[in-house]
Amino acid sequence: MIKPHIVILGAGYGGIMTAVKLQKQLGKNEAEITLVHKYDYHFQASCLHENAAGTRHQDRSKIKIKEIINRSKINFIIDEVVSIKRNSKKIKLKNKELHYDLLVIGLGFEPRAEGIPGLDEHAYSITDINSARFVREHIEYNFASYANAEKKDESKLNIVIGGGGILGVEFAGELINQIPEICREFDIEKTQVHISILEESKSLLPGFDEKLAHYAATSLQSRGVEIIHQAKLKECQDNKIIYETEGKNHKICTHTFIWTGGVQANPAFEKAGLALKNKKIEVDPNMLSTKDDSIFVVGECAYTADEHGEEVLPTAKKAIEESAVVAKNVSSRLRNKELTACQPVKQGMLATLGQEDGVAVIKNRKVFGWRAVLVKRIYDNHYLFQLGGWQLLLKKGNFHLL
Repeated sequence: MIKPHIVILGAGYGGIMTAVKLQKQLGKNEAEITLVHKYDYHFQASCLHENAAGTRHQDRSKIKIKEIINRSKINFIIDEVVSIKRNSKKIKLKNKELHYDLLVIGLGFEPRAEGIPGLDEHAYSITDINSARFVREHIEYNFASYANAEKKDESKLNIVIGGGGILGVEFAGELINQIPEICREFDIEKTQVHISILEESKSLLPGFDEKLAHYAATSLQSRGVEIIHQAKLKECQDNKIIYETEGKNHKICTHTFIWTGGVQANPAFEKAGLALKNKKIEVDPNMLSTKDDSIFVVGECAYTADEHGEEVLPTAKKAIEESAVVAKNVSSRLRNKELTACQPVKQGMLATLGQEDGVAVIKNRKVFGWRAVLVKRIYDNHYLFQLGGWQLLLKKGNFHLL
């Protein structure tokens, strides 16, 4: 008897948790499971801003996939997705082709260029371990170049972040605290360094409570971060960016522009003919693609809305909750049982502003300062325990006391 083949694309929060749950729920004879990921490791995306700022080594955020999956139940392939052929139920990878009976898409997100001239060519992003490390090394290189040059180029010390959402704010908070140490290393006065955030809306952290957003802005500004509100990015060049406020164009000379302003799903989804909304795959309550009932979607690339019709923000917590529903529904489909609907849960909002400051909403309660950072560490540690038990938690957990 040929076993049905389940293919999971991507080992982000949603993909890896779906795999771990399925290996517990399904027997060896019920299905063949294949997990495809471009790296041999899973990484904690919620810590990428720390990797990019240099306050957390990248190895602390990496988790070897082969150490957390049951290799007698899951085939693991290191490869990249090229296309999805729904008619023949095949996945074209760079190095091979796979047939699937049920597909789980958990490929995460990619930066969205928004049609801004020069953004793809000259902006940096923080989307994975490699890009985070590149940002850190690029900043250090510019500081070193400035320190060693006879003719000083002040623009090498200007760092501009495009987007005042969670990632942009967390990176700014982490980096501004790290600047004194970087400056000591390269004998640069920290007053010469300038960090700016361009935010298109009227307030920082769109979607957050107004008091939390105001607290975050005040915290960053008090440490030297300039926040430019209602700033629309117009163009990105190799040595400057141009933005607009109140109908007037302005420029900032910089060699470091980090774009955190928007994300989108993998282009392969659109080519596969899957229904997209806000550049993400539309799903029904069972986390199935609205265009194909053999494709489940999980995590950042799934478009889900709450009871008011508003999009649920793509967070690690959302992906983990969805993975439980997807794993259960894959098992139910194989056993001809009724599928379970995913109930959109209003996500708690959380953003750190460095190692000792942050803002959060936990069960409708506003949390400020070190308490928000503590909540973040509890969340991260709980996730590690869910993923790999005590062994992984003790190996990768953050137990640093504030």
